[in-house]
Amino acid sequence: MSTPFFTPAPETAAASRIADFARYVGVDGTDYAALHRWSVAHLESFWGAVWEYFGIDSDTPYEQVLAEDSMPGTRWFPGATLNYTHHALRNLRDDDTAILALDETGAGYEVTGARLRALVASMAATLRDLGVGKGDRVVGYLPNTPHAIVAFLAAASLGAVWSVCGQDYAPKAAADRFAQLEPTVLIAADGYLFNGTTHDRRDAVLELAGELPTLKATVLVDHMGLPWPSQAYPSLVVPWEDASTRTEEFACVPVPFDHPLWVVFSSGTTGLPKGIVHGHGGVLLEHLKTLGLHSDLGPDDRLLWYTTTHWMMWNLVASTLLTGATTCTYDGSPAPFAKLDRLWELAARHRVTVFGTSPQYLLGMAKFGIAPSAHDLSSIRVVGCTGSALPASAYPWVREHVGDHVLLASISGGTDIVSGFAGSAPNTPVWAGELSAPHLGVALAAYDAEGFPVIDQVGELVVTRPMPSMPLYFWNDPEGTRYRDAYFSFYPGVWRHGDWITVTGHGSVIVHGRSDSTLNRNGVRLGSADIHDVVERLPEITEALVIGAEESDGGYWMPLFVVPAAGVELNDALRDRIRDAIRTGASPRHVPDEILVVPGIPHTRTGKKLEVPIKRLLQGAAVEQVVNPDTVDSPELIDHYAWLGEERRKGRSAS
Repeated sequence: MSTPFFTPAPETAAASRIADFARYVGVDGTDYAALHRWSVAHLESFWGAVWEYFGIDSDTPYEQVLAEDSMPGTRWFPGATLNYTHHALRNLRDDDTAILALDETGAGYEVTGARLRALVASMAATLRDLGVGKGDRVVGYLPNTPHAIVAFLAAASLGAVWSVCGQDYAPKAAADRFAQLEPTVLIAADGYLFNGTTHDRRDAVLELAGELPTLKATVLVDHMGLPWPSQAYPSLVVPWEDASTRTEEFACVPVPFDHPLWVVFSSGTTGLPKGIVHGHGGVLLEHLKTLGLHSDLGPDDRLLWYTTTHWMMWNLVASTLLTGATTCTYDGSPAPFAKLDRLWELAARHRVTVFGTSPQYLLGMAKFGIAPSAHDLSSIRVVGCTGSALPASAYPWVREHVGDHVLLASISGGTDIVSGFAGSAPNTPVWAGELSAPHLGVALAAYDAEGFPVIDQVGELVVTRPMPSMPLYFWNDPEGTRYRDAYFSFYPGVWRHGDWITVTGHGSVIVHGRSDSTLNRNGVRLGSADIHDVVERLPEITEALVIGAEESDGGYWMPLFVVPAAGVELNDALRDRIRDAIRTGASPRHVPDEILVVPGIPHTRTGKKLEVPIKRLLQGAAVEQVVNPDTVDSPELIDHYAWLGEERRKGRSAS
């Protein structure tokens, strides 16, 4: 067994909430592995204990914890009625800070517990007056500010279903998501801040509203202070100031445990993005476990995790309130040109205890010689990191520049469960380059192609027993066909997530990257279809293919391959035109690292682009390992992509 990079101090581990929970259920609080084994072997007892330990308030009691243990189709806590918003606000102290709003300029303001309740009560009353009721959809086109959390909590308090998208998404990309939901109300901001630039989104809001014919009203948020022009909106317009300043009594509508809470969207690798629906109760329990036990959050903590509103980490950040801790919103670039270490400065100034980021951010800090230790980071006890695998080389840098007392918690999860499959806890050791262990209640394994669990070998990440936050269903999938195909078609009755992992002999988990074609840039999943749609509409381009490849040094390479139209040369001017089209038509995050000309794009015989095989070829896999030439419409193209991968590994340009 290898030596851990970090071992928590015994007194720290013993004083943690997860150790207290272990003692509560009769397990040694210092033995995480024993607690995890118990949580998986006794799934009903474990989740029942989570319910009791965190004191879940239900208007009607549950009949049993688990009514159906098969996947898909699991039924949790039947009979129970509750509301997520009630639990998000019940532990907040009136005069303490519930939300700390920050931006890249260093400015900020506080929203107290009492103020947050008043804002949510007012917004809920406004939504109710606009015709929003149980099951109706409310959508947000918003940056990461308190407005998004207030709107979400207000919608959820009524039993309405919430969905949100960042404003760096073009109106069409946002409409591809929201129009599926047939929303009743849109809540949108005038713009957002990024890298010293105010991005005016007023016209984009008008365009998006026009793409949503079911809207009864649009609530306009004056975030950047840009005056809203008197244009003809397709529905009633309500200023945020009017919607949020009413004096109203706070109340929540009790809903069944599995009543829809929000819809988060897949990346849309093919076709429209899939709407993934999660329930009030499942999210409540899963996030209390993840934040309250694994992150050890409580009323005296502050969490600052860089995220956008369309990444599932925003949902988890909003759930910080469930623990009574302060959550920090942040509007802007994680490393603005004016001050690359802004997030560290803010963490020090506001005494943040849990700091969350991505591997690319930490690697970038090291690359550019940023020294976070210039600030007093003594309050930070956890640095959380997710979005992709964190290479072992980053661990010593964090120890040197943040502190040797800090738990560096690399986490792997997904939008699909809005939580983590594996990570760390205050009572787990940490091995550099590895996730300490599967999370509590997660029956995680690595399966080989025949469906057998393997140790110390690369396999597919699977979960063999249900989790409460697995999707209720996909939106507009009444028969559940797409849902079953997405997770259960490869290993029947077992959740296959789409990651390559190794479960080590000492119980940790190593993540090797996606086994499907989803793009995963800086922790935000992106859809290749969004990019293909924009690029292939340019008259100069016949066809395009984008892939995202995890690299051995922890980097992430996202090239775009294009086939120019006859007589067209891929020069710098055309490359700029392509980048501008992607930035405008999708988002800045969708802009590729390189644009390379290729002789053609290979497809299956049924016309599907070979995204996964091409990715694996570029990562170094042999042709015979990834594709059968007999199944490809242009098998001669495969060798070209294999050559491209070889040239890149040699360090030569393939353009």
